[in-house]
Amino acid sequence: MKQYLAIFCAALLMAGCQFAPEGVEHILIKGSDTEVNLALSLAETYMAKDAMVSIAVTGGGSGMGIAALINGKTDIANSSRSMKPKEIELAEAQGIDPTPIVFAVDALALVVHPKLPVGELSVAEVGQIYRGEIQNWQAVGGPDLKITIYGRQSNSGTYVFFRDSVLQADYASTLMQMNGTAQIVEALRTDRSGIGYVGLGYVLDKQRNAVEGIRILNIQPPSDSTALSPIDVDNIRNGAYPLVRPLFQFTDGPPEGKLLDFILFCLSPEGQRIVENSGYYPLSPRYRQYNKQWLDE
Repeated sequence: MKQYLAIFCAALLMAGCQFAPEGVEHILIKGSDTEVNLALSLAETYMAKDAMVSIAVTGGGSGMGIAALINGKTDIANSSRSMKPKEIELAEAQGIDPTPIVFAVDALALVVHPKLPVGELSVAEVGQIYRGEIQNWQAVGGPDLKITIYGRQSNSGTYVFFRDSVLQADYASTLMQMNGTAQIVEALRTDRSGIGYVGLGYVLDKQRNAVEGIRILNIQPPSDSTALSPIDVDNIRNGAYPLVRPLFQFTDGPPEGKLLDFILFCLSPEGQRIVENSGYYPLSPRYRQYNKQWLDE
C-alpha cells in the first residue's frame, strides 16, 4: 500500500510541476524504494516552506536512480548502497561528478509471518537460509516447513547490501525476487513459511511497533550470543545490531542553490525528526563529519 501511495503522490507532485508559477525551480529525485516514502515526506514538508521549489519523487530502485544520475535524468539519486566502481567510471565518462551525502541511517529487518514460531536467527543462519543451505524451518528450531525466501530484484540497493553483508555469496536460485518492499511485506502476511528482508521503516507504525500481519525477528550478531531487536533504538545507536546501513543522496557535484537548501533541510533538526518519525534513524556525528567534505554548512 505504501508503495502505491508513493507512486500516487509522486504523480501528483510531477503534475504540479506543469502548473507551477513562473520562476519555480524543479528538483527531481529518483531511486531507492527503501527511501521513497521518507523522501516524499521530506519533499512535501520542504515545499510547504518554499513555494518557489517543486520536488517530484519516484522510486524504482537504487540502481535505477544511479543510472538516471549518470545519464543526467535526475537531480538526486536516492540509494541505499554506495556506488560501485564501475558506476563511478561510467559517471565520470559522462562528465558527472557523483557526490554522496548521507541523510539517514536504516536498519534492515528480517520479517516472517506472525504465526511462524521462530523469534530469532543468527546472522550465520540467515546467510545459510538465503544461500539455500538451510531449506526447512526445523533446522533453526521451527516447524517442519520448507522455507520460502523473499528478496528484492538485482537493481535494488537492498539486494546488493544484503548479498554482500550477509550472504557474502550468490543468492539461492529459489529466491522470490519482488518488485518492491511492499510486495515482500504483503507476501509474508499470507505465507507462513516465508522470510524476507526489508528496510525497518516499512514495517514500523508511528509508535515504532511492528505493523499488523508480520513479525520482526531478533538477529544475533556474529560476535555476540544475544539476539537483538532492530526496534530498540539503543541497538542501532551503539552499533550492536548487525544490519545497519547509511542511506545516500547522490548529486552531480556538491549541491548548490535550491538543491543545496533542500539537502540542508534534510540534515537539519526538523528534517532529522522527519527521518526518525518515518522509522529510520538520524545521523550520528560520524556521518555529519562525513558530509562536511561536500557541504558548507
